[in-house]
Amino acid sequence: MPAAPVPAVVSGQVLPAFLLCSTLLVVKMYVVAVITGQVRLRKKAFANPEDALRHGGPQYCRSDPDVDRCLRAHRNDMETIYPFLFLGLVYSFLEPNPFVAWVHFLLVFLGRMVHTVAYLGKLRAPTRSLAYTVAQLPCASMALQIIWEAVRHL
Repeated sequence: MPAAPVPAVVSGQVLPAFLLCSTLLVVKMYVVAVITGQVRLRKKAFANPEDALRHGGPQYCRSDPDVDRCLRAHRNDMETIYPFLFLGLVYSFLEPNPFVAWVHFLLVFLGRMVHTVAYLGKLRAPTRSLAYTVAQLPCASMALQIIWEAVRHL
């Protein structure tokens, strides 16, 4: 009797691709957090009075447009990367075609990288929104495939 084929996720084709892309995205989020802190220091715009006092006085407990931009970029990462972490992991266990899975993960990774560069670099529209869309389409695709499989097995 021939052996059953080993699922792609078990044989190491899909899950490592997901783990690589997701880990790089989490590291990117940490980099954005560090950039935010550096911009706060450079612009002397602190969110907390104790930080402002440590760096010059209570007048530095204030907002700044560049700090706000960094915070918006980070918030957008949390709104999109966290769902990807769930969707990509579950999708990895659906035994997708390894090439198709790689394309999904790579599009999310590249889209989010370009989105961050466009956001922090203040690139002209529609660069940021196109990058956002490029990263969201594979997430929508994975979500639909997960829903389909879940409904199929009810």
